[in-house]
Amino acid sequence: MFGKKKIIKKEYDRENQRPILKCSICNGEQVAGFKNIHTGKFEEIALIRNRKELEDFMDMYGIDSVEKEY
Repeated sequence: MFGKKKIIKKEYDRENQRPILKCSICNGEQVAGFKNIHTGKFEEIALIRNRKELEDFMDMYGIDSVEKEY
């Protein structure tokens, strides 16, 4: 009942998108999402408040590393 949450695996377009962690210089807010490599459009997926949320995002999409963008 109160066990570990199961993470549902999701997919993204690996040919046209790359995972990005957008970071605000002012307040330190971080948003995880995907940036289209052709248009530069950013698709927000999740607000990241701590390391655990970032790890959950990476596990959900099968990502090894995420670039930070300011």
